[in-house]
Amino acid sequence: MTVPADHFKDAARRFASGVTLVTVATGDIPHGMTASAFSSVSLEPPVVLVCLEKTSQTRAMVTEAGTFVVNVLAADQEHIAREFSLPGMKSFTDHIHREGIDGAPVIDGAIAWFECRVTDVVDGGDHDVFLGNVIDCGAHPGEPLLYYDRKYRSLHDQ
Repeated sequence: MTVPADHFKDAARRFASGVTLVTVATGDIPHGMTASAFSSVSLEPPVVLVCLEKTSQTRAMVTEAGTFVVNVLAADQEHIAREFSLPGMKSFTDHIHREGIDGAPVIDGAIAWFECRVTDVVDGGDHDVFLGNVIDCGAHPGEPLLYYDRKYRSLHDQ
């Protein structure tokens, strides 16, 4: 028996998650997309996962590059989440960042970041699950940007 898509979406949107910006670079071309399907997987070795839609430009570029960065967005970075949730190539001109070890953008002001090298890709229906060994990471104080019930939120929302 298959669960109807609208029932599944209604149930899934009740799970609060952090908001990330997954970034990648192929050659001199940086790209990124907003994603909430992110999780730590292992401490030894440090491994994370991110789920990317099979038809997305980000998925194609991560597959080509073999690397990605997960930037955990701060509560005051909702504008970044909104901008990078739209399809198509985005410009990093208006966003202060530095290049990570493998060239992908690490966003200034993110409360955490994980630079990763892809170790495995698992079929996940209309998405692929990318597992990545963390080669560098860091964290800064701050409040996370959250996503719940189709809205961006903060820890202090009523």
